[in-house]
Amino acid sequence: MAIFLTKDSRVLVQGMTGAEGTRHTTRMLAAGTDVVAGVTPGKGGRSVDFGERTVPVFGSVAEAVAETGADVSVIFVPPRFTATAVEEAVEAAVPLCVVITEGVPVHDAVRFRALAGGRTRIIGPNCPGLISPGQSSAGIIPADITSAGRIGLVSKSGTLTYQLMYELRDLGFSTAVGIGGDPVVGTTHIDCLRAFQDDPGTDAIVMIGEIGGDAEERAAAYIQENVTKPVVAYVAGFTAPEGKTMGHAGAIVSGSSGTAQAKKEALESVGVRVGRTPSETARLMRSELGRKAGS
Repeated sequence: MAIFLTKDSRVLVQGMTGAEGTRHTTRMLAAGTDVVAGVTPGKGGRSVDFGERTVPVFGSVAEAVAETGADVSVIFVPPRFTATAVEEAVEAAVPLCVVITEGVPVHDAVRFRALAGGRTRIIGPNCPGLISPGQSSAGIIPADITSAGRIGLVSKSGTLTYQLMYELRDLGFSTAVGIGGDPVVGTTHIDCLRAFQDDPGTDAIVMIGEIGGDAEERAAAYIQENVTKPVVAYVAGFTAPEGKTMGHAGAIVSGSSGTAQAKKEALESVGVRVGRTPSETARLMRSELGRKAGS
């Protein structure tokens, strides 16, 4: 089992004919993803040869969906075109839209998230995407660093997603979701926690947060009321100086609000064990799974 993305997902890539789109489409195909279409305005009717697979290119998302039955879109377009690309996917009723692009203006993200409403789930922007190992990959997460298993992972950080996947590669993952670290994202920690709680193929959850905002505090409140599976967490930014944006646009601390320590305390108060490093977090997950196996 998995959340959001499975072996049956049919993926189209907006911006597939660009350098980044081509590079990562190649990697997604190698991971077993069923990439059925590319979309580049003005280039409809062409195709791209990826060796064992030739993928047709369409001029619009609506045409690609009508011809191929695509139900996932992965977006590799420059920031100034991203809102239009997302809106096109939403208008074509694509159920899942993964926005890889970094540097999307906040007002654009607000607009397309509102447009998506309950029709289209948006992952991102400024995210690595998601992967259900052994089934499908939508984005830029390396497929060869981990294996299929029964841990769910939700993370604000791309690189920390990769590190935890690698550290727990012998246990494996049902799905790993990089939600992005911008101030406005389409899918939250809580959305993923809810899906993992409901997924029979997920036994435990790793949650990666970072300084800034109150997403982790809200996730803690949700866990207390709704999550029965073991959750361990890591919060990046314990050494971050006050008032500085650290990496992600959303990672800014104001006074005591949004600090790593405040988030750690909120999570620990509801029984979530929080590691001080990614490696310690991986050890905590092994411990939780050991407890579960012994119960």
